[in-house]
Amino acid sequence: MRIAEVFYSIQGEGKLAGVPSVFVRVSGCNLRCVWCDTPYASWNPEGEDFAVDRIVEQVGQYPARHVVITGGEPMISPEITQLTHSFREAGYHITIETAGTVYHEVACDLASVSPKLANSTPRNREDGKFAEQHDRLRLNASVIRRFMDGFDYQLKFVVDQPADMDEIDALLGQIGEVEPSRVLLMPQGIDAVALSRRSPWVVEICKARGFAFCPRMHIMLYGDVRGR
Repeated sequence: MRIAEVFYSIQGEGKLAGVPSVFVRVSGCNLRCVWCDTPYASWNPEGEDFAVDRIVEQVGQYPARHVVITGGEPMISPEITQLTHSFREAGYHITIETAGTVYHEVACDLASVSPKLANSTPRNREDGKFAEQHDRLRLNASVIRRFMDGFDYQLKFVVDQPADMDEIDALLGQIGEVEPSRVLLMPQGIDAVALSRRSPWVVEICKARGFAFCPRMHIMLYGDVRGR
């Protein structure tokens, strides 16, 4: 499978924020988010083709017992099932970070599902040539529900402005019963200034709704730096 990078850091987002983890970034994505912070795995996918055994061996060089499979979109890789079961056999806690548009049978301890809102659609980037496909593929309520029913989960939404809550509420209504504390709101931004500007009103929404505020700890610590 095509791998953009394997690196050791802390989990910066969600319920496992702060936990030392090895990240396996799969290259390739079926979406084109305008604010994507890993364009080298989506807009311009880079990487090298690795056998699954080689990926597991490389992850084993680090002391962490948590592995995060991220992207791009890891669920579009044909080898994702084999990779996750190899990590399971090796005794890792497995987080899969996905937009929740594609499903395969996988081994997973935490499904970190990040449905993409309309604020992600690249209407102007590259003359909008990806906008129609992105809008068509970015939400799949039945796939999201399947992740929720099969695994421990969190639903992570990138919010750009308060009006985004209308779309989030509509999607939650389609999905069905969702525990509010498993809904994470994360301010849009790839630098500390943008995150700080949006965080106060996002926090107030979380307080009012019982949702969880999702910081981006790695951005606050390291900035928008690859492999950290």
